[in-house]
Amino acid sequence: MSSIPITRCQFLIPFTDIHDEIGAPTASLLEKFRLPSCLEEKADDFVPLLRAVNFAESAQRSQGIVDFGFQASRRLQFCHLSAKFRAMIGYSPTLFLALQQVCKWATLEDNVLDMWLERADDHIKICSKLVGTAGIAHLEHSQWLQNIFPIHIVRQFAGPDWEPATIAFEARYVPSLETRARWPNTRFLSGQVASWIEVPLSLMGLPGCAIETPLEFLGDDADPAGGDIIRALKLMLPSYLDEGVPTVAEVAEMAGTSARSLQRKLALAGLTYSDLIDAARFEKAAKLLRTTDAKVIEVAFASGYADPAHFTRAFRRMSGTTPRRFRNEARPR
Repeated sequence: MSSIPITRCQFLIPFTDIHDEIGAPTASLLEKFRLPSCLEEKADDFVPLLRAVNFAESAQRSQGIVDFGFQASRRLQFCHLSAKFRAMIGYSPTLFLALQQVCKWATLEDNVLDMWLERADDHIKICSKLVGTAGIAHLEHSQWLQNIFPIHIVRQFAGPDWEPATIAFEARYVPSLETRARWPNTRFLSGQVASWIEVPLSLMGLPGCAIETPLEFLGDDADPAGGDIIRALKLMLPSYLDEGVPTVAEVAEMAGTSARSLQRKLALAGLTYSDLIDAARFEKAAKLLRTTDAKVIEVAFASGYADPAHFTRAFRRMSGTTPRRFRNEARPR
């Protein structure tokens, strides 16, 4: 059984922002592709990658947006990578070591993202590929993002004005003349084995600001998002809790399997789909109680409970205590 390709909501936000700014019906298009709204509040949650790509392509086609992936990528900066990713890069003593870590932990951003380095003459290629998506159309929207973030990472060492000599796309896609004019010193290639940018070998030794060892959560035993369907569901469900959780049939369709096969997979792990939903609700509520000052009733609604009393009973069943007591005990004194 395949997993569900997922990506952080942060990477969908610039597409929806552009769509909003031209006065297009963003909410209804998100609903059409069964994507959550209120994405700004869910930047670090996950959504189905292919539905996000379909949203982008539909918006580009219906609204006549030229090079939508490029337009969205211009709004993304280094700060939009996850905190773990930024910390890992910040603690790397050289650009080469930072890129090695980026390749190792790429699945922290997209669970099917594979990244690697290739030596070619006097430069290094930073390559990326979405595993299991061969033959799927319109992935150039995602591939712009796959290439723009390595550019931002190199800039942390080489300076904010650095640009690659080559940007290559796996998709058979050619940027518009307007887009290419914004990169006058860069050549574009399409139909490659993978998407990639090239970086001069001479930059690999550039030092960063690292003065400490990597954070504990990036140790060798850390668990990246990976390709397991149960892990993918645990990451994806929180973004839907306040808007209607996908049905088993919808989730199975995202994974390219049947509802019965999905339920068998869960049963082998000793779980039901309801168990996963309950766990996602509890984990989201616990996080909000620990890290925010939101009222308990707001935490209940954000976690997918229409009845605050039901939320309190469910939370007590999962944790052995009430939400208020949990918050008091979790906060430092």
